Amino acid sequence: MLSIMKKHVFVLAATVVLASSASAQTTTDGPDRKITKVGTTSAQFLKLGYGARATSLGGSYVADAADLSALYWNAAGLAQINGGAVQMSRTEYLADIQFSNFAFGTNVGNMGVIAASLIYLDSGDMEVRTEAEPEGTGEKFQAQDLALQLSYARFLTDKFSIGSSIKYVREQIWHSTASAIAFDFGVLFATPFNGVKLGASISNFGPKMQMRGRDIIFSTDPDPSNEGTVTIVNSEYLTEGQAMPLLFRVGLSWDAVSTSNHRIRLLSDAAHPNDNSEYVNLGAEYSFRDLVSFRGGYKNLFEEDGEQGLTLGVGLALRLDRSLRARFDYAYADFGRLDATHWFTVDLQF
Repeated sequence: MLSIMKKHVFVLAATVVLASSASAQTTTDGPDRKITKVGTTSAQFLKLGYGARATSLGGSYVADAADLSALYWNAAGLAQINGGAVQMSRTEYLADIQFSNFAFGTNVGNMGVIAASLIYLDSGDMEVRTEAEPEGTGEKFQAQDLALQLSYARFLTDKFSIGSSIKYVREQIWHSTASAIAFDFGVLFATPFNGVKLGASISNFGPKMQMRGRDIIFSTDPDPSNEGTVTIVNSEYLTEGQAMPLLFRVGLSWDAVSTSNHRIRLLSDAAHPNDNSEYVNLGAEYSFRDLVSFRGGYKNLFEEDGEQGLTLGVGLALRLDRSLRARFDYAYADFGRLDATHWFTVDLQF
């Protein structure tokens, strides 16, 4: 009885700490209101997340990442992969933006797990508009982002795992690009309290990104008041480097009910970004015989002026043969006054 009471006190205390730390900056109002630095970082696509299961749980996945989605949420979770795994995910994001990822990982025995992923975002064709031709010049341009990531994870003990990632990040808008190398770090701990796991991660630790390319080059007369042999010179707009979207997360996962037929899992994450207010993610999942799952969550609770909110999803796990298993996940994510998004993910384990 005493151990049960201790477990509930631990879960309650940890949840209160997570919620209070995330709401600290969002309760201030008036002239002393905190500055959130929204829109001051580069590579915004790195904040979208991936994996329909994680999305349907409200993004509360730092302590529950045990598949290839851990490449994004917490690399330490990769250590739980047995054998090989492949993951493919796709969504039509807001404004018809296409967002996809492909990941592969394999267990290499006592050495741990290695994995790699490609994240790709494509805006589609957009009209080139200028002050002189606001209806369009007839030309098209695109915004395309990608991240190539390599990760490694292993168990240090049977309860504690660590993971890290290195990734190449690239943004392109028409003929201009910016790129950088970034790092992720994560830890995952199965606590002595039955069914409770604690995770933490830091993502996108790297240098500033600065746009370069022919789109920022123009011709000008440096001294139009004087005549000379040189009247036009090539010049370049001065662009500032922008920090990457650094994000620290800590989370809890608790199997509140765990039997041979039924499992109810409750999750919560607190996040501290460098370009917004702190927030909390919440999620819950019911699974029947680890075959079919129903999920719900809420994203970015306490975030100032945020549009994200309710998330829902379902999952179906199938054993195709003795060594091949497949999981199909779907997620719905509400964006308030903007359109909702729909996420689809296929996982294969062999």
